[in-house]
Amino acid sequence: MTHPLADIGINLTDKRFQPDLDAVLERARTAGVRWQLITGTDADSSRQALSLARQHEALFCTAGLHPHQASAMTPSLLSELDALARDEQVRAIGETGLDFNRDFSPRPLQEKAFAAQLAVAVTRQKPVFLHQRDAHARFLPILREQRDQLPDAVVHCFTGTQRELFDYLDLDCHIGITGWLCDERRGSALQALVHNIPANRLLVETDGPYLLPRDLPEKPPVKGRNEPSLLPWIVKRLAECRGETVDTVAEATYRNSCRVFNVVQ
Repeated sequence: MTHPLADIGINLTDKRFQPDLDAVLERARTAGVRWQLITGTDADSSRQALSLARQHEALFCTAGLHPHQASAMTPSLLSELDALARDEQVRAIGETGLDFNRDFSPRPLQEKAFAAQLAVAVTRQKPVFLHQRDAHARFLPILREQRDQLPDAVVHCFTGTQRELFDYLDLDCHIGITGWLCDERRGSALQALVHNIPANRLLVETDGPYLLPRDLPEKPPVKGRNEPSLLPWIVKRLAECRGETVDTVAEATYRNSCRVFNVVQ
């Protein structure tokens, strides 16, 4: 692979990265990952993500409240997210959306928190970093209501149906593909769908330390942990599924990532 990559979804604030973060970042650079977007999932992790982004080159972050944490939404927390969104290193609002699979927060509170964060993104003119699981019927109209006022929208870690994919593309969303694609148990439907994603809407991410590709040809640097240095393998598998060269996919996803998150190439 001769083209640089961007990991647009990485949970570097996870405790599993604390013991060897510098080594993780160095391996990523060696693997051709030029920059990373750290995911914020609540007030604390968003603050930590911003702190990391300020300390290290080629790191940016999001600020948001995951739907699992929607019960924690208060006016003061929303104000804090709005304040974080003003920082130059914060390139998107999220991870936000709906998760009706686990229902860790009541659905009405999830919907309220989702709409509120979309409004922050509109005010600050930042793209949104979106999560949706088993909630498409409610997720779509809430997003549609504010989509025209948003600069961009990324459906993170897409694993949905063809209908969902086409609905998101109709709203000019970008689609984030992870190592789910590399799972022989669960990834076959996604493998068959990814050729439908236009090249200018395609993004790649590890979502590390989660979603370690199950078909890695070698053991990961740390057992059971996904990390940005493994992103080239996801790109390789994505290229195979799309019937394209690895460099074609790498170039397209990197160009899209820089455009969406306002990173100078």
